[in-house]
Amino acid sequence: MPTIIDGKTIAARCNVATADDIAALRARGITPGLAVVLLGDHPASRAYVRSKDKTCRELGMHSRKLELPLSTTQEELIRLIAGLNADPAIHGILVQSPAPEQIDEAAVVRAIDPRKDVDGFHPLNVAALAMEDPSALVPCTPLGCLELLRACEIPTRGARAVVVGRSLIVGKPMAMLLLAKGTDATVTVAHSRTADLAAVCREADILIAALGRPQFLGAEHVREGAVVIDVGINRIDDPTDPRGYRLVGDVDFDAVAPKCRAITPVPGGVGPMTIAMLMRNTVRACRMLTGEP
Repeated sequence: MPTIIDGKTIAARCNVATADDIAALRARGITPGLAVVLLGDHPASRAYVRSKDKTCRELGMHSRKLELPLSTTQEELIRLIAGLNADPAIHGILVQSPAPEQIDEAAVVRAIDPRKDVDGFHPLNVAALAMEDPSALVPCTPLGCLELLRACEIPTRGARAVVVGRSLIVGKPMAMLLLAKGTDATVTVAHSRTADLAAVCREADILIAALGRPQFLGAEHVREGAVVIDVGINRIDDPTDPRGYRLVGDVDFDAVAPKCRAITPVPGGVGPMTIAMLMRNTVRACRMLTGEP
């Protein structure tokens, strides 16, 4: 049987280290601050924001949760971000996705001070990541995936990695992190237009699934002994569950797991790491903004 990569336990260890860093900053009179902006009442987004706010407070960080109506205009949101950019108590700013249709998300990302862009989506942070600049704030989900590999001592140097998905949120930054010096994987990025996707995926020693399609990757996509990191989180109907649904990844876990050396579950794999890396990014942003070592 494969190793089930326990993201909750690894995230908890990361949070202990982050809490220590926060305590050290607070002892010097500095409290890292994170502002999370939520537009509307999307249930999944509200749950994510609640979890982020709770984790901030547990770790000793200043948290500001800003809940705006669905009708909020682009101009109103940009003005709010400008205020947060200028607020010395706030070191990280996150606008929860998805945004309402009247909001230009790319313009919102560009409006955030890149030094406070703890999501790592600002063009200056994307460029810094591509240049392997250590000051880059890196998107939290791919950073969490890399931390899972390191925590489980999965060798990456010389390994063949296949990233399925090419989004700016996960796929592209994940590929850059795996390619970077020190990680040294050989990376293929596959997507919906990739010819013979199953054959490409079977080349992977490390397979990262981030395509947003429930249980899409099956046993035919995975080689024996591969490591599978499932970024997907999808809600599917399940009349046997009291909620009427259950959460699944982009990988058909039951079909794939017997072939794997190690695999992340959904939920409980990548998800907790995303929030842990957000906390870590906020502390890094605080240090850079305040000049603390």
